[in-house]
Amino acid sequence: MEKPEAAKGRGLTVLWALMRRCILRPDTSSAIIAGMDGRFPLPTLLSQTLVAFTIEFDNEAEHRMPHRTTKHGYTPGSFYAPWLVSLAMWANCMQFLGEEAVPVHELVRRARTTTNFAGMQRWGYIFVGPDVRDRRPKPPRSSWVVRATPAGRKAQEIWRPLLGVIEKRWEERFGKKEIQQLRESLWAVGGKMDVELPDCMPILGYGLFSKDRIYEGRDLDQSVDTDSPLLPLPALLARVLLAFAIDFEGESDLSLAICANVLRVLDEEGARVRDLPVLAGVSKEAISMAFGILRKRHLAVVEADSSGSRVKVAKLTVNGRKARDDYRRLLGDIEKRWEARFGKDSLRALRESLEPLVGEGTAGRSPLFRGLEPYPDGWRASVRKPETLPHFPMVLHRGGFPDGS
Repeated sequence: MEKPEAAKGRGLTVLWALMRRCILRPDTSSAIIAGMDGRFPLPTLLSQTLVAFTIEFDNEAEHRMPHRTTKHGYTPGSFYAPWLVSLAMWANCMQFLGEEAVPVHELVRRARTTTNFAGMQRWGYIFVGPDVRDRRPKPPRSSWVVRATPAGRKAQEIWRPLLGVIEKRWEERFGKKEIQQLRESLWAVGGKMDVELPDCMPILGYGLFSKDRIYEGRDLDQSVDTDSPLLPLPALLARVLLAFAIDFEGESDLSLAICANVLRVLDEEGARVRDLPVLAGVSKEAISMAFGILRKRHLAVVEADSSGSRVKVAKLTVNGRKARDDYRRLLGDIEKRWEARFGKDSLRALRESLEPLVGEGTAGRSPLFRGLEPYPDGWRASVRKPETLPHFPMVLHRGGFPDGS
C-alpha cells in the first residue's frame, strides 16, 4: 500500500500536470479568436464565411463525384477517377474550359489568376501541351493549350450546379432575405473596386502573399460574366477579402495569411507547436510553411518547454510582438480607410450581414458550423473536427483547400 507522503507527492504532481495542461491547452476564447475589442476584423468575417461555404461545397462535391485520395483510394468502380481538389480549382481553372482547347495564356486572362497547371494535369483534370493543329516540330510553351480531360468534364458537370445548390441551402438555413442582404452588401463594396479581381482567393505565392497572384492584363472577351452582382456568393466574398488583403500587403512585410492565422495566436508566453493547427484552424502543412517564414525573419522561435518536458513551444520574439501589434493596427487603419472609400453605411451593412453568420467563431458558437458535418465516407470525417475556421484562407498548391489541407 502506498505511504501517505508518497500519495500526497503523487497528488501534487498530478495537480501540477493538470494545471500545466490548462495553461497550455488550445485556447479558442474571444481573446484569440476576435480582436482586442471583442469584434472580429472584417477579413476574419469574410474569411470564415467563405471557408464555410467552400467546405460545404467540397463535401458535397466529394460525395457526388468519382475521385481518389491518398488514404481512401478510388471511389468504387472508378479506377481512372481524378484526384480530389477544392472549389478553388473550379474557380481558377475548370469553369473557363469548354469543348475546345484554350491557350494557356488565355485561361490565365479569363481567370485573372493562375492555376496549378502541373497539379491539375497530374491529378487528371486537364491536358496541357502543344495544340494538335500546330504543325511546328517543337511549338514553344507560350503557344501551348489546355483542355479538359474526360474526367475533368465529368467534374465540371458536377461542380457547375453545386454553387447554386449550396447557396439555396444557405437561404433555407439562414434566411433568404439575410443571404440576399449579404449579397447586396458585398456588391456595394466589391462593385466599386478599381482593380479587376478573380472569382476566388488565389493560390498563395512566395511568402504566402496574395497580392502577387493576380493577372492584370486580362482580355474581357469571355463567355463568363465576372463583373456582376449575380456572381456566385463565394466569388463576391473572395473579391472583397482579396481587395482587403492587397491593401494590407501593400503596407506589410508579412502576408495577411501569416498574420491572421499564425502571428495572431502567438505571444511571448508560448503555445504548444502541436496546438497551432487547432488554434489557427489550418493544416499542419500550412502552419509549417507560415512558421518557417516567421523563424527565418527572427519573429518567432521554437523552444523546449521550461518544465523540462519534451513539449515544443512556439513564442514570439521582441520583433515578433511588434509585428503582431503592427498587424492589429493595420487592420483597423484599413477598415477606417474603407469607411471613407466605400461609405460607413456600406461597411456597417456588410458587417451586419456577416456577424450573425460567424457568431463567436467557434464550433459550438458559430452558425456557420451547422453545414460542415461531412458525409461518413468523406475524408474530413476521418480527421479531427475544426474548433474554428481560418481567419484567412490558406489556399495552397496542394489542391486549393481553404485550410491548407
